[in-house]
Amino acid sequence: MLLSEFDFSFDPSLIADHPIEPRDQARLLVVPKGGGACTHHHVADLPQFLNAKDLIVVNDTKVLPARLSGRKRPGGGHLELVLVRPIGPDQWEVLCKGTKPGQVIELDGGATATVVEQGAGGIIMKFSSSVPALLEKIGRMPLPPYIKRDPNEQDRIWYQTLFAREAGAIAAPTAGLHFTERLLAALKDKGVRTAMVTLHVGPATFRPVTAERIDEHRMGTEWAELSPQAAAAINETRKAGGRIVAVGTTVVRTLEVAASADGTVKPMKGEVGLFITPGYQFKVVDVLMTNFHLPKTTLLMLVSAFAGLEPLRAAYAEAVREKYRFYSYGDAMLIV
Repeated sequence: MLLSEFDFSFDPSLIADHPIEPRDQARLLVVPKGGGACTHHHVADLPQFLNAKDLIVVNDTKVLPARLSGRKRPGGGHLELVLVRPIGPDQWEVLCKGTKPGQVIELDGGATATVVEQGAGGIIMKFSSSVPALLEKIGRMPLPPYIKRDPNEQDRIWYQTLFAREAGAIAAPTAGLHFTERLLAALKDKGVRTAMVTLHVGPATFRPVTAERIDEHRMGTEWAELSPQAAAAINETRKAGGRIVAVGTTVVRTLEVAASADGTVKPMKGEVGLFITPGYQFKVVDVLMTNFHLPKTTLLMLVSAFAGLEPLRAAYAEAVREKYRFYSYGDAMLIV
């Protein structure tokens, strides 16, 4: 398939730069899998589309306040760093532009970072003091670049899900941002259970697809875990005739990596890099809740594989017409 098949017309004014409060009042576009008329609801209406035997699976990753500001020394040029993951003692993989090996960066607050290595594998920096302490003191949330404002203290709350407990992501699993305690209580009353997996969202999720033919794109890897308890809950649900409801594309990739041909999942822990495109045969996931994604991205390709490319195009066109709010802080769709 060609990259151009995953483009769509879009009004940038629809990009949300803050979430709806309360979160479960975000709009929910319900999209029939494989085609059919979409209907318009709110996330708080989610229980009416699920059954007592169903299992919701969410991502419990926690976003690091991984964005740091600093200046080159000498010279004073301003730099923005996003810390991706630890490599060794006080060494981290970092996203940054305008550096070279040996470059020293003076961070806000007085600590320094030195570029140790810069190559195809990324940028490695060594920090002069404890990175967790730095992030807690001066780190800001790594909001996506399409949100045209600086992160603030409120984003430390807004850009975390209710389930966040395993620190390690540089972006939120955004479908999970819509859940509230009230919604979870309503789902529990309906008999819907919840299970958690972990996938630390990293650069692989957002790496641009530049190949004209999408099968030539190489997906990077991210760390994921499916616990024995979550695997048992998923297998029990399927055996009982319930559906597996994935909250977000990160959950889909984690579950599908862990699945055997018959849909049984096994506990797993490690790097995953599954690239799902139209034609993929889903083994585990029956229902998908997801936000609206950027055109020409791996996320949109995954959702196209699940919903069908033409039904998804129609759903996005309707969302644009109805002025749904897009991307991380925006509204959601339920493909069922």
